[in-house]
Amino acid sequence: MISVAEARARILAAFAPLPAETVALPDALGRVLAEPVVARLTQPPFAASSMDGWAIRAADIAAAEADHPVSLRRIGEAAAGHAFGGTVNPGETVRIFTGAPLPAGADAVVMQEDCEADGDHVRVGRAVQAGRFVRPAGLDFSAGDELLPKGRLITARDVALAACANVPWLRVHRRPRVAVLATGDEIALPGEPLGPSQIVSSNALGLCALVAAQGGVAHNLGVAKDDPESLAAMAAGAAGCDLLVTTGGASQGEHDHVRDVLGGLDLDFYTIAMKPGKAMMFGRAKARAGVVPLLGLPGNPVSTGVAAILFLRPILRVLQGLAPEGPGFSQTAKLGAALRANDSREDYLRATVTVETDGTLVATPFARQDNAMMSRLAKADCLIVRPPNTPPAQAGDPVTIIMLSGGVLTL
Repeated sequence: MISVAEARARILAAFAPLPAETVALPDALGRVLAEPVVARLTQPPFAASSMDGWAIRAADIAAAEADHPVSLRRIGEAAAGHAFGGTVNPGETVRIFTGAPLPAGADAVVMQEDCEADGDHVRVGRAVQAGRFVRPAGLDFSAGDELLPKGRLITARDVALAACANVPWLRVHRRPRVAVLATGDEIALPGEPLGPSQIVSSNALGLCALVAAQGGVAHNLGVAKDDPESLAAMAAGAAGCDLLVTTGGASQGEHDHVRDVLGGLDLDFYTIAMKPGKAMMFGRAKARAGVVPLLGLPGNPVSTGVAAILFLRPILRVLQGLAPEGPGFSQTAKLGAALRANDSREDYLRATVTVETDGTLVATPFARQDNAMMSRLAKADCLIVRPPNTPPAQAGDPVTIIMLSGGVLTL
């Protein structure tokens, strides 16, 4: 067996960001930039009013007070999308609305609340400094500025920013294509009639959901029977994919064929010192699909879920040009209940998280940690990480946790 850290290092070393492709801006949400976003224009492109009021020359109203207003002559109007074409000369003003270009000659805007219009004249009752309520050209950004860096996961705010910068297309990393293959004679799909010795398959659907949530494209190949011919035939559906993920059949029992059929002679490892999830393998699948990276996960549903968090999720991030783990993935919390000493394998306990008044996180493990209890994993807020041979811990002791944003399916 190898450690979790060594397994992650070996796995991630085998992957690199996928090539770039061009997508329309409306389709860019959740993608990762392969090239920076550079502004194609200056924003705002001209000095503009940030207030409804009157465009003036600040020097003209320097002595204005509420009791001694200054009278100016109205010469026109400027609205958003409709600039005033003339020039504001001494003693003149232009009615202006938010977003309208500041007329030539004007250098400030007075709020309409501080003015009183009377026909062609406006009485201004407050002095302002030059630049008041004016957004200068380029206040936000200028043409040629790098607005979003390479490697950024695009948010809704980023889409809006790129639109402001007049960037209609983005270069992003291609979505990872992941084939998911469940194995086992005991497996039936949800909704199918169940035989006397069968159980409902959850692993493949959960993995496909995780792939989609992480920005990949999942291909559910179905369920292979516990015989080499069925496994080889169904694994052929992984042709053209960036990764083949199997669940079950990764151990060394008489009915476990993933290692022999798909692993061939190019298998990196097949057991990890962790629980849940000891029976795992990684290498390159040599089947009728050609050569495809193979991540063989355990068959127990919780083991599959935990292994997917630790290994599949970072693979998907690396393929898209991201760091293996995002900020906030691993944190420190206070233990909410006592724990016994750990054995020689790294343990990942499902737990809930509460927040104390001072902001301290408290992680309380479920009393029962059975590898088949998906309800516990679905309700968990985090995984408590216990290194090998950890001594007993008391409530209040610090522990490392891996946060789950709504559970494994929406990490």
